[in-house]
Amino acid sequence: MGLATEHAPGVWELSERLEPTLREMGERGDIIRTMQKALRSEGAERDPMSFQIHDDAPATLIVGRVIDKHLSDELGENLTLLVDGIDGRTHHVSGVDPARVEDARIGSVIEIGPPDSAGRPSDRAIVGMAEDGLYRPSRHLEQAQFEGRVLGGDYEGFVDAHVRRLEALRRAGIAERIDADQWRIPADFEARAAAYDAGRSARANIRILSTFDLERQIGADGATWLDRRLVSAGGSDLSASGFGEQVREAMDRRREHHIEHGDAAPQPDGRIAYRRNLIATLQEREVARAGEELAAKKSLPFRAAADGETVTGTFTGTTQLSSGKFAIVEKSHEFTLIPWRPVIDRQLGREVSGIVRGGSVSWQLGRQKGLEI
Repeated sequence: MGLATEHAPGVWELSERLEPTLREMGERGDIIRTMQKALRSEGAERDPMSFQIHDDAPATLIVGRVIDKHLSDELGENLTLLVDGIDGRTHHVSGVDPARVEDARIGSVIEIGPPDSAGRPSDRAIVGMAEDGLYRPSRHLEQAQFEGRVLGGDYEGFVDAHVRRLEALRRAGIAERIDADQWRIPADFEARAAAYDAGRSARANIRILSTFDLERQIGADGATWLDRRLVSAGGSDLSASGFGEQVREAMDRRREHHIEHGDAAPQPDGRIAYRRNLIATLQEREVARAGEELAAKKSLPFRAAADGETVTGTFTGTTQLSSGKFAIVEKSHEFTLIPWRPVIDRQLGREVSGIVRGGSVSWQLGRQKGLEI
């Protein structure tokens, strides 16, 4: 009896350590099954030994195609991405900002890198709702119901999620709870909240390389991600199996496409010579074609913007091409297409002005002069 009593504390300590370990193993098993299911739905099979699960933002760059994406929290602020990488690995990346991959679809090619310093949308919403440094959940609920933009219509759950965020930040000494309907928000709330997140689990930095999958890129008339790899002679980072092998094959087919259309020619030494300024030429060609198609729908003439030209008009929307995303800028008698960047989204429906320079635009938005995007 005494022997059992003597060893009981050790057994209890072992049980305490074992439970979280078993829970983590179960969660990882669920993730692996999810990854296998997503790959099979795409007609692909990968060795589970090549699966890489990232609990935080990856420390090194990942390039690959999206095979699945889904929300992983109630706030709708965290997305989980499954990416079939050109490195021969399949990556599970959580904690992704949904806004960064809004345009990405299954098959889109993306790049995931180390964290950036962007803050959370919920923190911006809290600051936006605060009056004289006070945030009131009841006021936020009224505003959310008035706007009617909450997915599923769960307005109370939406606001409760913001309150839970504040509770976490209260424990970190960033926010102060006065009572059930009042929270004190400091002037530097967003910066401190972002620093808090950075110290815990910072978000990955995402860049969409192409919204088009490989098959659509092969026959596209614009400047694709495959083209940029071709002209840069990139290929050393491609795995000999998996998506890396598929990219290599797609580059070969895209090269043959250019040869057939007179944009490339084989040389006696076996190399391939591409048309001078291939990327710019392909982009101009696609923009002209897409502009004419849009003109027929809008009953408004399209005019391509010349290099060095100052473009002025109303930003009315965007269109996604194989060359990238383009902003539609309209005047009363015509419209044009110019390269899009996130900063211009805030100007939707407003007059914008910018100078076209070498495939990019130098915007003049409000008081911000010469904003290069």
